[in-house]
Amino acid sequence: MLTITKNNYNLYAGNSECSQQISDSCFMRRTLLNSDEIFKTAERVIAGEGISYQTACDLIKLKGGRIYDLLAAGNRIREHFKGNRVSLCSIVNAKSGRCPEDCSFCGQSAFYNTDATEYGLIEPNAIAEAAEKARGMKSREFSIVTSGTRVESEKELDRLCQALQKIGEGMERCASLGIMTKEALLKLKEAGLESYHHNLETARSYFPNICTTHDYDDDVNTVKMATEMGFKTCCGGILGLGETLEQRLELAFTLKDLGVDSIPMNFLNPIKGTKMEGMKTVHPLEGLKAIAVYRFILPDKNIIVSGGREVTFRDLQSMIFMAGANGTLIGNYLLTKGRKSEELLQMIEDLGLEVEGY
Repeated sequence: MLTITKNNYNLYAGNSECSQQISDSCFMRRTLLNSDEIFKTAERVIAGEGISYQTACDLIKLKGGRIYDLLAAGNRIREHFKGNRVSLCSIVNAKSGRCPEDCSFCGQSAFYNTDATEYGLIEPNAIAEAAEKARGMKSREFSIVTSGTRVESEKELDRLCQALQKIGEGMERCASLGIMTKEALLKLKEAGLESYHHNLETARSYFPNICTTHDYDDDVNTVKMATEMGFKTCCGGILGLGETLEQRLELAFTLKDLGVDSIPMNFLNPIKGTKMEGMKTVHPLEGLKAIAVYRFILPDKNIIVSGGREVTFRDLQSMIFMAGANGTLIGNYLLTKGRKSEELLQMIEDLGLEVEGY
C-alpha cells in the first residue's frame, strides 16, 4: 500500500492539481480539536473561507466524543448550503461485464472470476422503462451506466441517443460510459444528455494499487472535458480500498480543484472473486467522519452517498444526512441490491427532510 508522506505529497498533489499544500506538522501531530474549534471551523466554511489541508487532517483523525461534534458541524454546513432537501438518483446497469479494465474492486472486470451477469447494451425501451420506474421512486436524476473502457460503436451510441430521447425531460439525464471522446459526448448531448458521471475512484497516489490498465490522467481529463462541454459533472470514488486517511483527503481536494458539481461517495462492498474480496468494510463512524470532512472541503456541492451504504453504515444509515450528505442512490446498484425504496423514502420523511423536486 502506498502512503502519502510530507515529502511526496506535493508531487502527487501537483499531478492531481490539488492546490492545497500540507505543512510538516500535519503528519507529525494528532490535534484533538475541541468542540468550540470544530464549530468555529464550520462557521468559517459557511462564511466562505474554505478549509486547509492541515485542518482537514485534524478533523478526519478526531476520536471519541469529538466525532459527534464533527458530524453536527458537517450537518450545520449542509443545512446552510442545501437546506432540508435530499437529492435522489437512480441507475440502470445498461451493459454488464466483460470490462477490459483491471480495477481491483470491480465484479464486472474480465480479469476476475465473479458471478456478475454479462450482457450487451440493452434496448432503448428497456432503458426508458427503468427511468420511468426511477420517477416512481422520486429520483431527480437517472443515469445510464455501461461496463467497459468506453462506448465506441456507432450502433451503441445511436441506441443510447434513442434512449435519452425516450426518457425525455423532467428528470436529469445522466450517463456513466467511461473515457469517451468529445465527438461521442457531443452526439449524446444533442440527444438530451445533461450530466456526465466519471469517478476517479481514489487518490492519484493510490491509483496504481487499484488499476493498471489506464492512467489517472485519462479519468481527470474526461471530467475536465465534460465540464468544458457544459455538462454537469458527477465525480467521486470508493472509500475503503486500502487507502490512508490522507489519501481520502487527497481525493477530496482533487475533486475540489476540478470543480465538479456532485460527489458520489461510495464505500467498498467486497465482491467475491475480485482482489478486494477479503477487504474489511469501513467502520460506520469512520465512514461518517469522511462524509463530514468532505462537506467541510466541498461545502456547496452535492454529496451523494451511494454504493456500499447498507453494508458500511448498517443501522446508522440515517446518519449520513446528519453528517453532511444531501443525497443518496435509491433502487439497486450495478451488481447488488439496494434498500427497498419505500424504506428509504420513509427514513427521509422520519428525519424531517424533503425529497428534492417533489
